This record gives sequence, structure tokens and C-alpha cells, in this order.
Amino acid sequence: MARDPSHEEDTPDAAEVLDALADESARRIVAALSEPKTASELSEECDVPLSTTYRKLEKLTDASLLSESTDIRRDGQHTTRYSVAFEEVVVSIDEEDGRDLAVEFERPEPTRDERLADLWSELREET
Repeated sequence: MARDPSHEEDTPDAAEVLDALADESARRIVAALSEPKTASELSEECDVPLSTTYRKLEKLTDASLLSESTDIRRDGQHTTRYSVAFEEVVVSIDEEDGRDLAVEFERPEPTRDERLADLWSELREET
């Protein structure tokens, strides 16, 4: 299942975002994502065990910091690729909500391929 946080209604809480970014290995993974990569590629590039890489990717994706997409292959060996899902993350104090921490994301504009995938998803839902 591919997850794209830019389409999700719920914004994670600030604690979840800060917790995901508090880990040095997770920050190295985010820094290595200049282009979409697989968990194996990230594990090798960041020198992090593959099982740990998967846990970090899950945590970063749950915090809406990464998006995942699936490359469909004819041989049935589908591949999940991860990419950074934000251009900027701002954590601030929300004065209106009892001085709780608030988080806001600035998301990149969707690519032509992403817009086409969204269109196909909408068509499938209608039929």
C-alpha cells in the first residue's frame, strides 16, 4: 500500500514529528533521499541495518515526513520507494490551544506523474 501524506487529512502531532526526527539514523535517511529510494538502497547508503531501516522508514512515514510509492514490475516483484514529503516543517507554540506545540508542513507541488496517479485513483473510485 502506498502512502502519500500530502493527501491525508490528519496532520501528525508535533511530538510524533519531533520524535521521528530526534533519531540520528532517521535524519541520515531523510538527508539521503535526494531522489526516491528503496529501503535496501537507504540501508546501504546510510550504513544502517535493513531491519532498523524499515522501522525508521515506518516511523518517518507515520509522521508524514516521507511518502511511499510502489513500482509495479511485470515479474511480480513490486518495489516500494520512499521520498521526502515536505519542503519545510515548522514547529511552533499554539497560543490559541493552551500553548501546545503545533506542526505545519510545506509540501512540494505534485509532479505530473503524481497528478496522473491521483486522476486514475479517482476514476477507479467512481467506477
